[in-house]
Formats: sequence, C-alpha cells, structure tokens
Amino acid sequence: MRRAGRADAGCRYARVMGIPDFVVSLRERIGTTPLWLSGVTAVILDGPRVLLVRRGDTGAWAPVTGILDPGEEPAVAAWREAQEETGVTVEVERLVGVGTTGEITYPNGDRASYLDLTFRCRYASGEARVNDDESLEVAWWPVDALPDMSADFLARIRNALDDEPETRFVRPGDDLPGHDHDARGSAA
Repeated sequence: MRRAGRADAGCRYARVMGIPDFVVSLRERIGTTPLWLSGVTAVILDGPRVLLVRRGDTGAWAPVTGILDPGEEPAVAAWREAQEETGVTVEVERLVGVGTTGEITYPNGDRASYLDLTFRCRYASGEARVNDDESLEVAWWPVDALPDMSADFLARIRNALDDEPETRFVRPGDDLPGHDHDARGSAA
C-alpha cells in the first residue's frame, strides 16, 4: 500500500510523494535516521527509445524507480512501478545490474541507502503519461540523445542496452563506482 502522504495535521509526510506505508511507519518512529532499503530500477525500452520520468522531488530525469514493498518479488516491483508511475505495461526481460547507492538525503531531510536491482523491461502496451504524483513529466527519449541525469542512472541505462546477458555488479577487488549522495537523480 502506498500513500501520497497522510492528511493528519502536522504530519511531516503530508506532502511527500509515493512513500510506502511501511517507510512512513518507520519514519514516524526514527525520524530522518538513515534507512537501508531495497529498490528497483525499470529501464523501459521500446526499440531505440527509453522511457524516462522527470522526478517530482528533484526535477531530474531518471528511469522508473521505486521501493520494494515487504515480501514483494523484485521483478514484480519493477512491473508495478512502471504501471504506477507511467501508465504503461511492460515485460520484465532480465536483471541487468545489482548495486548500492551511497547515502541519499531527500529534500525533506530523510536519509536512505539502497540495494538497487535494475531490470531491462520491454514496453508492451499503454500510453506513457504522468500517472501519479511522483513525476512531473514522462517522455520517450532516443537512447542516443538522453537528457542530463546522474552517472548512476546513465550506467543503469547503458547496462540495460547491452545485449550481453551478464548481470553487472561490483566484485571483490573492483574499484567502487562513484555514487551521487543526494536525491538529485540517484535515488532507487
């Protein structure tokens, strides 16, 4: 269950978008203390185009992302997030990346780090549109003319475009990739 925010007077989440109920419950107990959460990225492809959202919290362009609900399968979460945020139905093709974000500080002061599972998804049906309060815009972009966005999100898109079936992840001894540390385009 997701809520756009609680209507309770004085609730600091009354205007915060798309926060799952379980996170709201935790935040009511722990405030802005950092959380470790599981998230998904759905890189939605339709031929030479990728579907992106312009985030409501930061104004940055990004693939579809979201937090897994307790007990939810990651591929199901990617499918759900695509429908919730953009109104499109996708076929989740494969897992293309597993990684972590650095600590992200959101505009409301909440802090979180994510284990992100990135899925390559193929557009199946539906008209792409802003479908919830998490996005300002939804648009198809040519994969060779993407808007400015975080290096993390560009890497996730590149991994999804790669025809190699190997899932990308950091191995022991690898140099750790750089992470953005705020919500300007790096949240899962």
